Amino acid sequence: MAEAARKESFADLLNESLGRSGGLEGTVIKGTVISVDGDFALVDVGLKSEGRVPLKEFSVAGAPPEIKPGDLVEVFLERMEDKNGEAVLSREKARREEAWSQLEKSFQDNARVNGVIFGRVKGGFTVDLSGAVAFLPGSQVDIRPMRDVTPLMGTPQPFQILKMDRSRGNIVVSRRAVLEESRAEARSELVASLKEGQILTGVVKNITDYGAFVDLGGVDGLLHVTDIAWRRINHPSEALTIGQSVKVQVIRFNPETQRISLGMKQLEADPWEGVELKYPAGAKFRGRVTNITDYGAFVELEPGVEGLVHVSEMSWTKKNVHPGKIVSTSQEVEVMVLDVDPQKRRISLGLKQCLENPWEAFIEKYPSGTELEGEVRNITEFGLFVGLPGDIDGMVHLSDLDWSRPGETAIQDFRKGDQVKVKVLDVDIDKERISLGIKQLESDPFESALGKMTKGQVVTCTVTGVQEGGLDVTMADGVPGFVRKSELSRDRSEQRPDRFAIGEKVDAKVTNIDRATRKVTLSIKARELDEEKRAMAEFGSSDSGASLGDILGAAMNRARQDREKTED
Repeated sequence: MAEAARKESFADLLNESLGRSGGLEGTVIKGTVISVDGDFALVDVGLKSEGRVPLKEFSVAGAPPEIKPGDLVEVFLERMEDKNGEAVLSREKARREEAWSQLEKSFQDNARVNGVIFGRVKGGFTVDLSGAVAFLPGSQVDIRPMRDVTPLMGTPQPFQILKMDRSRGNIVVSRRAVLEESRAEARSELVASLKEGQILTGVVKNITDYGAFVDLGGVDGLLHVTDIAWRRINHPSEALTIGQSVKVQVIRFNPETQRISLGMKQLEADPWEGVELKYPAGAKFRGRVTNITDYGAFVELEPGVEGLVHVSEMSWTKKNVHPGKIVSTSQEVEVMVLDVDPQKRRISLGLKQCLENPWEAFIEKYPSGTELEGEVRNITEFGLFVGLPGDIDGMVHLSDLDWSRPGETAIQDFRKGDQVKVKVLDVDIDKERISLGIKQLESDPFESALGKMTKGQVVTCTVTGVQEGGLDVTMADGVPGFVRKSELSRDRSEQRPDRFAIGEKVDAKVTNIDRATRKVTLSIKARELDEEKRAMAEFGSSDSGASLGDILGAAMNRARQDREKTED
């Protein structure tokens, strides 16, 4: 009977033990590491048999496992025993169960969790959240797209849980959300403490044609292209690259719009300080052409200091030529400082001043009075332009083409490309003008004729024009003259120009010689009065019995006989 009681008691104990053990399946229980053999650890969990757990399940994020006999560990009991009679245990599932409980609490509290990126999958990465594996989409890695995520892998860092489903075992996390939250906090803190003149370190975020946007740690500022360096920069990419760390100074800050203007060159010494002493007017320097425009070329004298060579100061002889045909970008040239304005940060330079002035060289070699030969380069309404030595032009004015003919008539004898002989009349170095003459190659016939003519002399003229106010006449050697209407006759009724015909010859007295206008004024009336006086003196007066008609008739006969003798 006692034996039967003991058997019932043992059976009850066994059933109770089996029942309790059977209820442990699918739960996390504690066990002791008995030994570490090969790739497995033998763990005793208080059951009739021990279980083997792979060592790799004790490692975290690829790190080597740190486990030894005697360590107390938590494992997940999958089955009481397998075909080998051993308990089926899992350290990984135990960690996962524990992690899921903590993660659910963090998800409900909207708290951050720590994890390690340890692998790549399609569309993103895998993250170990203390045993639970989560999915990190590629778009949630960083605020900006990252080309290489390798530096982030294997490093513990915070994440935000976006979504989790324990039944399906899905967890989606975001690193970007954590960064944006930190960025917002840093932005608020930075904006609150921001002030003009402050020096900060930032990262070039984006580059445009007009400048670069710099991330100051949660807030962006604009670094304009003109504030990158003192020297000329045509495009920001010449000095900056995306991702580059730069030191900048806050130039302007608007708290309302939160617009920040940054500068890099302000952290360097201003090269324009004392520029008027370094580059005095009249001094010559060598520089590099940095930019060419329609109105001139900019030459860099030193980094950050440029001067403008205006198109009018580029060449002595090449006028109305684009500066790009005289100099080229990056060409090294010698220039002269013409003017310095430190306030406007402007330096006027001259290129031609470093070359020989062709007008000065011309007057030294070809002084006034020199006769030359050149090509007619252009014909205008006011004269001829003739090419001269030194690649310069001189002008023959209409009035210097011919002694006797009007310039408008004489210029019709010339064609572009003709070779002509000229005489140098005058050289104006300041105005860069050379006056030439063609008629001066011969003596002035007017002056030659005047040498034989005196005031009061009676000359024979030929009528060349009948005007309302008088007659145009020419004398010997083609000297022009004019007889005013009031001087056509001593008799007022005969003072009519229409009494005369072109080509008719008349005798008149020279009353005035004007060398400036190259004209001689004559009078028929004065000649008649002179003849009357002589007749009265020679043939008597009317008081002696002779009539005035007889006296004048005799005088006119005498004058006619004298002319006939002269002509014979």
